[in-house]
Amino acid sequence: MSGLTVIGVDPGSRNTGWGVVNETSGVLRLVECGVIRPSPGDPFATRLACIFRELHAILVRLKPDEAAVEQVFTARNAATALKLGQARGVAVAACAARDLPVSDYEPSVIKKAVVGVGAADKEQVSFMVGRMLGVRPDWALDTGDALAAAICHINTQRFARRAGLA
Repeated sequence: MSGLTVIGVDPGSRNTGWGVVNETSGVLRLVECGVIRPSPGDPFATRLACIFRELHAILVRLKPDEAAVEQVFTARNAATALKLGQARGVAVAACAARDLPVSDYEPSVIKKAVVGVGAADKEQVSFMVGRMLGVRPDWALDTGDALAAAICHINTQRFARRAGLA
C-alpha cells in the first residue's frame, strides 16, 4: 500500500475503537476498523492486557505507518479519568512496541477537523467520517471516533508537508 497509512485509536477500558485509513494522492480509503471489547467481568489488569494484545495483533497484521491516539477527556471523577488514562497508556505502548510514531489529539481538535465543530457528538463524527471515506458508517461510535483521529492526523500531516513543516 502506498501513501500514508494511519491507525486511529479511541481508548477506553470497556471499548477501544480503532480504525486504519490510507491516504494516497489526497484520496482517503478505509482499510479496516473495529472495536476491542475486553470481557467486562475480567479484572481491570486483564482488560488492559486484552487491549494491548489485540491492538498489537492489529498493528502486526495491518502495518500502519503512524498512529493517532485520542487524548483522555476530563472525566467526571478521578477514578474514571485514571482508568481512561491507563487504557490510553496501553494503546500508546502497543503502538510504541511496533516503533510507530504516535501523535496525540484532543477530542475537540479531532471533531473540529472532521465535523467543523469541536463539540460535535459521536453520531455526527461517524456520519462525517463515513462521508469522507465514501462508506456507510455501520461501525460502533468508538470506532467512528478512532477513524476521525486517523483522518485528523492525515490532514495535519498533509498540511505540515505543504507548509514545509514536515
